[in-house]
Amino acid sequence: MKRRANLIALPILLIVGLVWIYPFLWTLSAAFKTQAGMFTGGASLMPDLWSFENFERAWVNAGFSQFFANTVLYSVVSTTVELVKSALCGYVLARYDFPGRTFLHRLIVATLFIPVASIIIPQFVLVEQLGLLNTRAGVILAMSGSAGALYVLLFIGFFASIPEELFDAAKLDGAGFLRTFRLILPLAKPVIAVVVIFQFVSNWNEFNIPLVFTLGQPELQNLSVGMLSFKGEHAVDWTGFAAGMTLSFAPMLLIFLFFQSYFVRGLAGATKG
Repeated sequence: MKRRANLIALPILLIVGLVWIYPFLWTLSAAFKTQAGMFTGGASLMPDLWSFENFERAWVNAGFSQFFANTVLYSVVSTTVELVKSALCGYVLARYDFPGRTFLHRLIVATLFIPVASIIIPQFVLVEQLGLLNTRAGVILAMSGSAGALYVLLFIGFFASIPEELFDAAKLDGAGFLRTFRLILPLAKPVIAVVVIFQFVSNWNEFNIPLVFTLGQPELQNLSVGMLSFKGEHAVDWTGFAAGMTLSFAPMLLIFLFFQSYFVRGLAGATKG
């Protein structure tokens, strides 16, 4: 009975998988087509005439080299800030008892139901008052607090599950707050893996913050916003757009394929924690 069910489910899953992956493959093939070949090729994935000028046009003419460097900087720095901030907050809430701890915990849970887009105006006002508008520091600051509540809860669950004996042993050795935190943090590698991968992918694909916070300095925009470079006043460079999309998601695809097994183990560890 189970084998019969698998024989039915497998073709259905293959069809669903092909339908899901087809737009990705079509975009990839369009990056190697000419403008005319893309419109005349229809649903075909094989280019009639291979063209590599689209990537040169995207990288040089559309300024993707600068956008790529900005995206790497924003993703790496903001992910690091979010990781340290979430780990420290989760550690304190899990291991220390202080007035208002329960209320703060519930408040963090409540922020999960607030849409990220709804806080962009307060972020804009804060960054502007700090004098960081139209700067890379302002973009990084705004991108470092988008999904922190979820990561804090993951760290709370993990640190709360660590035996109390480890903390007692650290205290006997004279370890203070920061030293104890540095000793315990390596044990949270599964949670760290989940936070880094989720936050890095989210920052890499972020559109709203780099757009709104760099309106006065377009050269500070990232790859997602840089896609607008292919839209002219009367036409759109679709093959250049496809090449830009390929340049944008290719690094993330390679990173995910490389860390796939570690990602699965990290997600399982975070769930158990």
